[in-house]
Amino acid sequence: MPPAEELLIEMRGSCGIVTLNRPRALNALTIAMRKQLAEGLPRFARDPQTYCIVMQSASEKAFSAGGDVREIVRLAAQDIGAARQAFKDEYALNWLHECFSKPTISLIDGAVMGSGVGISLFGTHRVAGERYKFAMPETAIGLFPDVGVAWTLSRMPSHIGMYLGLTGRTIGAADAFALGLLTHCIPAGRFEEIKAALADTWPVDTVLDERHVDPGPGALAGVTAVIERCFNAATVEEIIARLQSVEGEHREWAQGVVADLNARAPLSLKVTHRHIRDARALDLRQTLSIDYRLACRFLDGSDFHEGVRAVLIDKDGHPRWNPHTLKDVSTDMVDDYFAPMGANELVLPTRQEMQAARV
Repeated sequence: MPPAEELLIEMRGSCGIVTLNRPRALNALTIAMRKQLAEGLPRFARDPQTYCIVMQSASEKAFSAGGDVREIVRLAAQDIGAARQAFKDEYALNWLHECFSKPTISLIDGAVMGSGVGISLFGTHRVAGERYKFAMPETAIGLFPDVGVAWTLSRMPSHIGMYLGLTGRTIGAADAFALGLLTHCIPAGRFEEIKAALADTWPVDTVLDERHVDPGPGALAGVTAVIERCFNAATVEEIIARLQSVEGEHREWAQGVVADLNARAPLSLKVTHRHIRDARALDLRQTLSIDYRLACRFLDGSDFHEGVRAVLIDKDGHPRWNPHTLKDVSTDMVDDYFAPMGANELVLPTRQEMQAARV
C-alpha cells in the first residue's frame, strides 16, 4: 500500500480545505508539506471560485506539534545550505499566510506548537476546540520561538509573551482567547457544520460568531501579576532572581517556573529574551528576517542539534548545553547571533508586492 499523502488539498463548494494528514507524527510539518502548502495557497488566491480556506487536522491529538526538526537536523549534517533554505522557505510561507488575500480559518482541536503556530496564527480566523493547547517550546531543544511568533509574543499584555517564549509552557483555549491567539472557541463537534456553511459561501464571521462559546477565565489569570512583575526584567538572570524571591501563595508556582528555565538552553533563553524585546519595535516582515538570522546561527552552533538529540532522538532528557550556564553566555555572543548577514539575508517581498502578485 502506498504511503498516505501527508497534506491533502481539496475543494468543497467555494471552500478550499487543507488537511494536515500525518497523525502518527502529530502532523509535524516536513519540508515537502510546507512546499505543497506554499504552492497551493496562491492557486486558491487566484481561483475566483474559492471564497475561503479551512485548515484542519486528521489527528485527534494535534493540529500540528511543530516542524519536523529531526528532518532539519539530519539535513544540516549533510548539507547546511539546504537546511538554511528550509528555514528560509518556512518563513516565506509564514509571510504568505499573513499576506494571503482570502479568509483563512484554522480549526484547531489539540496541540498547536512551533511551525503549526506559524501556519495558523497569521490567518484571519483561529478556532479552538475543547482540546486546544498552545506552546512554543523551542528553548527546550536549543532553538528559539521562530515563525514570526516573537512579534506576537512581544505585544501580549503583562509580559505574558515573554513568559511563554522563555518557558515554553502550555496554555489552553481560555488563556489563548484572552491573549488574542484565538478568534473563536467552538466545540469540535461543530467543525463539520462550519465547513458545510463555508462551502455554501456563508459569511465567515457570521458562521463563527453564532457558534462561539465564551471559554471563561484562563489559568493564567491568577498569576498574571507575578508574571508581569518578574518577566519585565532586563535580563534572564534578573527574571530568575525575581521568581526566586516570590513568597506566599505563588511561591510554589514561581519555583516551578525557575526549574523550567534552568532546564532550558542558556543561549536560547538569552537570544529569545532579546528577540521578544526587540520585536516590539519591528513589524512581522522584519521579525521573520531576524528569525532567519537566528535560525542560521543556531544551525551553525551545537545546542539545537544537541537539544533535538536529547529530547527527540535518544530521548535521554539530558542535553549538554554549550554554554552550560547563563553566566557563560556573553553579550557579545548574543550580539553575534543577531548580526546582519549581508547578501545572505532573508529579504521578503513587501505586503504591496505580495498583493500585486495576487497571493
